[in-house]
Amino acid sequence: MSASASPFMTFLWPNMLWAMLAVPALVALYVFLVTRRKKTTLRYANLGLVREALGRGGAWRRHVPPVLMLLAISALLFAASRPAALITLPSAQETIVLAMDVSGSMRAADVLPSRLVASQEAAKSFVADLPRNVKVAVVSFAGTAAVVQAPTLSRDDVNASIDRFQLQRGTAIGSGIVLSLATIFPEAGIDLSQITGARAMPPGPNDKPPPDFKPVAPGSYSSAAIILLTDGQRTTGPDSLEAAKMAADRGVRIYTVGIGTKEGETIGFEGWSMRVRLDEETLKAVAKLTNADYFYAGTAQDLKKVYQGLSTRLIVEKKETEISGLLALIGAALVVLAAGLSVWWFGRVA
Repeated sequence: MSASASPFMTFLWPNMLWAMLAVPALVALYVFLVTRRKKTTLRYANLGLVREALGRGGAWRRHVPPVLMLLAISALLFAASRPAALITLPSAQETIVLAMDVSGSMRAADVLPSRLVASQEAAKSFVADLPRNVKVAVVSFAGTAAVVQAPTLSRDDVNASIDRFQLQRGTAIGSGIVLSLATIFPEAGIDLSQITGARAMPPGPNDKPPPDFKPVAPGSYSSAAIILLTDGQRTTGPDSLEAAKMAADRGVRIYTVGIGTKEGETIGFEGWSMRVRLDEETLKAVAKLTNADYFYAGTAQDLKKVYQGLSTRLIVEKKETEISGLLALIGAALVVLAAGLSVWWFGRVA
């Protein structure tokens, strides 16, 4: 933006604001004309005839159309500066990818009834609150990542895929992010060999070359978003921040949710034990890098509130939007109203 008049509004053509000086000049001109008209009417021998000509209420009615016209001119001149304001609008999200941790530590019961069950219930509640036209995909990650549900409008299919989670060892947060991006951009040619561990195969004669990639501003892609939930820190797979940089370069926001123990503790299951700690710093960095937010949920109720807040945030969004068209519409409406009242009351447009 070229200039700013206040924290709430900016202007693409701020120099056009000088045109607003015409408004007080027009007001002064109108006052001058009204004053001169009053002097002229005093020349009539019978002022009663003048009052009768004006009719009841004529004293104030005659000022209404000019005032409306001045307001219309003000709106149109202000619109010429192309103002933009932060407005709450319906979100353009078309796809939400739930990237959910299914590592063994999700068995822990510090979040009742367990981290896994709490995250499943909160995720299903979140999906139920989304608009019906938003597709939902589910990616699970532990030592590796897998698409357990491709983008779909069917809430039953999404819920069924969440219920099918199988816990595994390891935590590959970066793999979950990369596979989520490949789910959003299936034709982008994103290299998944770093997730599977297999060598990248050279393209075949019938394979289409990946489209040329040009980085965009972080958070600028409004058609999809990733919600990543984990209770631990990366133990394998690609670097989490490098994966987040891939998302940032594609404009995709990654909202990160941390669940479980911040301080770290040893959790034992069926004869084996593991040390787990929530890596909040990395999750905050992932969210910040992609122009999104990080949330911590220490209880099942906290997790539900986090998902409820995310649902609202993804349904509507605050966006800086140019409002010159709206002001022009208001100006045009005022012109029509001024003309209509003038014809109704005085039988002419004047």
